Amino acid sequence: MPDAAPAKGPLAGIRVLELAGLGPTPFGAMVLADFGAQVVRVERLDHTSVAGGDERYNYLNRNRRAIALDLKAEQGLAFARKLASHADVLIEGFRPGTMERLGLGPADLMEDNPRLIYARMTGWGQTGPLAQAAGHDINYLAMTGALYLIGQPDRPPQPPLNLVGNFGGGGMTMVAGILAALVERGTSGRGQVIDAAMIDGASLLMTQVFAWSRMGIWRQGRGGNLLDGSAYFYRCYETADGRHIAVGALEPQFHALFVKTIGLDPSDYADHLNPAHWEERGATVAAIIRTRTRDEWIAAFQGIDACVSPVLSPQEALSHPANIERGVYVGPDDARQPAPAPRLSRTPGALQAMPSLPGEGGMAALEQWELESAEIDALASAGLLVAG
Repeated sequence: MPDAAPAKGPLAGIRVLELAGLGPTPFGAMVLADFGAQVVRVERLDHTSVAGGDERYNYLNRNRRAIALDLKAEQGLAFARKLASHADVLIEGFRPGTMERLGLGPADLMEDNPRLIYARMTGWGQTGPLAQAAGHDINYLAMTGALYLIGQPDRPPQPPLNLVGNFGGGGMTMVAGILAALVERGTSGRGQVIDAAMIDGASLLMTQVFAWSRMGIWRQGRGGNLLDGSAYFYRCYETADGRHIAVGALEPQFHALFVKTIGLDPSDYADHLNPAHWEERGATVAAIIRTRTRDEWIAAFQGIDACVSPVLSPQEALSHPANIERGVYVGPDDARQPAPAPRLSRTPGALQAMPSLPGEGGMAALEQWELESAEIDALASAGLLVAG
């Protein structure tokens, strides 16, 4: 993988200062960098990986260079302020008040740079009774009603990895706010502060469920609903080899093809949206699906529009022919990773550089921001900056 080439994406020329954090913060910065923004990630001098492992394969840090800076020293803080004065966007993910105590809060930085878009990523938000409380994805999701609905009725709620709170409700909504603020700045010439909270974003993702509940088509509690695995035509089934297939035959035409292909008479399975039928029919379908392997069932459904798919492991997903032809994954053979999304026709996102450690190409990134080399060298000599 070559070093980062000059960005040509739709965000080319946009400078983003990322104060390194976890989960949604690097994810949001990655999305911006994928689309051409010049992102400089600032790590602590004593940075260590929370999860362990080789940081060179932390794909969330791709497409940008990193420096390490001592924010406990006044010279380090002054340099951070100078970086912010050259930035279009700043991203931080600390508890409310932390940046203000450092003298890097929005009021401080936007006085010098009124065009700065200051994105604040937290779990509970900048305001409210829980703003200072610790938490993780599972906690934010628990407070939105979403976690309550996920999982089997006779078991505790099942966390959906950290996809809903961290990345969907957190990083993606933060990116949406940044892009909206950039568009608005084109008219007003002014930046603004973005309060991106995972509890807000995860709650936003629940809008349809809240609507369906009010409309009377979603029952209270876990189980018995159309999309929660209760319907026999919208769930995963175990196959003879211990693998699984995913069935999403919601509409009548897909439902009829699914039932027919597994050897049942569609006329015996009318009124399929009625929950009264789901338990009995589900047991019948499950017994049939267990008679063949996953790949045998996928072969049986080949060319049949019944919304049936194999449940792939991440390793299988990398090598599935449909994903390969579509280009769902990119990167070198030993570091295949999800491609930038969505796809733009003229200025698509791209994987331009693998993740780098602080000091690997950081100097070149700072030079692109037109910072004085003498100041950079002085900080490096004093042990306050690692830029490479």
